[in-house]
Amino acid sequence: MRTVAVVGGTGPQGSGLAFRFAMAGHDIVLGSRSEARAVQAAASLTRKGVSGAVRGATNAKACESADVVLLAVPWRGQDDLIGELAPHLSGRVVVSCVNPLGFDARGPYGLDLGQNSAAERVQEMLPDAAVVGAFHHLSAVSLATDATLAHEDILVCGDDADAKATVIELAKAVTGKPGIDAGALRLARQLEPLTAVLISINKKYKVRSGIAVAGLAH
Repeated sequence: MRTVAVVGGTGPQGSGLAFRFAMAGHDIVLGSRSEARAVQAAASLTRKGVSGAVRGATNAKACESADVVLLAVPWRGQDDLIGELAPHLSGRVVVSCVNPLGFDARGPYGLDLGQNSAAERVQEMLPDAAVVGAFHHLSAVSLATDATLAHEDILVCGDDADAKATVIELAKAVTGKPGIDAGALRLARQLEPLTAVLISINKKYKVRSGIAVAGLAH
């Protein structure tokens, strides 16, 4: 079992993933700019009867106490936050589930980041960390419940083989099966905006759609 820090752990996606990790027995540190808010969110998860220990802390303290750090923060504030936390993230596995999306009258769409992605941007800013992209396509609403997600697959991309293997294993806490190795970190450029497609499907069909890869033996 691991100690996982969730930066942005009081938001819907972060708290939902933290819940799943804690249910599987991992120890969780919820990070927030407000320690009081993080402590309150941790107490709420603990009351759900999770197996792992859950506590709240500032983002910096959360990062310092974990070997795996999950970034579940809005794209717009990512660079400023990473700049603040960089001294606390060196040498760690950093998992980005950040989706750079825009919304207009026609619906959601992926922002054009050129030859880059949110995850690659984090790696550029954290050269001494091992950045992995994963958990982009999961419904925050579904994560917060005890409903099974065994029908979904978690796509994992990264350039560090050991870090990617860690996250592939961590994915079992969410779906009950290992994540799928989706290739190099640069493929986050395709994985991140795909979330806009799922949001559009959800709105059209009033479902909580996810990703399932056919043809693989799990």
